[in-house]
Amino acid sequence: MIKRAENREVQALRPLTIERDILNHAAGSCMIAAGGTQVLCAASIEVGVPGWLAGKGQGWVTAEYSLLPASTHSRSRRERRGAKGRTLEIERLIARSLRTVVDMGALGEVTVTVDCDVIQADGSTRCVAITGAYIALADALAQWRDAGKIARVPLMGQVAAVSVGMVDGTVLLDLDYSEDSRAEVDMNVVGDDKERFIELQGTGEQLAFTRHQLNGMLNVAQAGLAELLALQKETLE
Repeated sequence: MIKRAENREVQALRPLTIERDILNHAAGSCMIAAGGTQVLCAASIEVGVPGWLAGKGQGWVTAEYSLLPASTHSRSRRERRGAKGRTLEIERLIARSLRTVVDMGALGEVTVTVDCDVIQADGSTRCVAITGAYIALADALAQWRDAGKIARVPLMGQVAAVSVGMVDGTVLLDLDYSEDSRAEVDMNVVGDDKERFIELQGTGEQLAFTRHQLNGMLNVAQAGLAELLALQKETLE
């Protein structure tokens, strides 16, 4: 029997809190905390798009991600010459996830950049970042609409992300660091509010896994996503 921190059930999310509008100069912002993982998300909107999109009448959504030096067990060094490796991969994941729910034509020729800075890392940072980034994005687009820049908020749905994995043969939802570091199988699952998957990142860290096990993990992840999406909606309302 797996014993989890704070006696959490195997298919339960960590306690989640989202605090909106915490930065004065960002169009949208929030601090999201899932257990010990805390991520500051801030969305900024600038007129103009990358050169390859200029003149096409549509916008762009991108993201930046970083681990603050004291956010991990041992100090993470700052990436002073641009993102690379793991950081770049996570930035692209966050941006891809957000773009699936934005109507780029209704956005107009502007670029929305969502910055996700991990204040404290205790597992599943990319998933927590995506879930919080959506809140910051939604608030930024609402502010842009309220300023008369666009006719409506160009969102086509919600997006959230959660981790799932197998530890000692048991499927766990929303892994913390102690669980993630010893998981036999580790997955990050991104989904929308129409019960569709946006991205699946699954790895047999120690063991190969079967199609039956994959289906089981996806079922658990989808239930977790439904909870996260409901919390997002409640927060924004």
